[in-house]
Amino acid sequence: MKLSRRRFIEAIGMISLGAGRACAQSETSNHSRKAGGPNPRTTAKDASAVSRIRVAQIKVYPEKGQLSANHEKLMSVLGDVAKSENIDVVVTPECFLDGYVSTEKSVAKEDMVKYAIDPRRSQYAQAVSDWARENKVWFVLGCTRKAPRPLVGAKHGIFNTALIYDRDGSLAGTYDKLHLQTHDLKYTPGKHLHAYESDFGPFGVMICADRRWPETARTLTLQGARVIFNPTYGMHDDLNLCMMRTRSYENGIFIVFTHPGQSLITDPRGAVVCNNEDAGQTYIVTEIDLSRAPANKGGHIVDRRPDVYKL
Repeated sequence: MKLSRRRFIEAIGMISLGAGRACAQSETSNHSRKAGGPNPRTTAKDASAVSRIRVAQIKVYPEKGQLSANHEKLMSVLGDVAKSENIDVVVTPECFLDGYVSTEKSVAKEDMVKYAIDPRRSQYAQAVSDWARENKVWFVLGCTRKAPRPLVGAKHGIFNTALIYDRDGSLAGTYDKLHLQTHDLKYTPGKHLHAYESDFGPFGVMICADRRWPETARTLTLQGARVIFNPTYGMHDDLNLCMMRTRSYENGIFIVFTHPGQSLITDPRGAVVCNNEDAGQTYIVTEIDLSRAPANKGGHIVDRRPDVYKL
């Protein structure tokens, strides 16, 4: 055990020596990739070899309550992404489809159903599913979702949701925001935290304010996630930057914070990989190497003391 631990520490030390270099290449351009050979990522079929993934973060402000217009905006950006980038995952901001309309005081809780979709029947969801299948890309889409059937003990089933589509365009999961405050009380709270299996390993999803509770990222990390995709619409200031760096460092993971005005990615050592707030760019693509994330196999996770974490 001592030898194994020593080798792990030495490996982390070697990683830290290169922290000042670009271990994850951020492309801050909406134009074509630089020439110089094929994409270094492996094919989706070779699950054991996939570690480097290219993530596209949508960076556009949607219009409040305008589902059709926001969908058109998204598909327009995706048209550019499909032409110029070979990517693995697309992430939109929180509730992108309806423009996070819950923040509007004029919209009451009972009005939220007007802006909610059923992913099984929505033409907008179907278009994203088709795009994911055609481009062989994982997709995390922020929307307001209505439950397919009445919920026991709930007045309505309207959720702040991330729809998760796999490379075949199948709905791999729905993650509903857990932690609700102020205007988010117009939603029904989520009931689960799951790590989703993929060709690049388990990953997690949390939405906006979920990042404030350390239990969220820790739970997903303990389930094996090496990266957490974080659609958001809330604060994206210096406090948030410190928070994201801390969540990544304390768990040994990447966090992909995706806001209409900011594309931010933090790495397992708490370093900033990408931090783009250029209003002129509608998406940002960043390559990250998931092999750098010890996650639940090293670092702070294996050295925890759950035997004494008691009230």
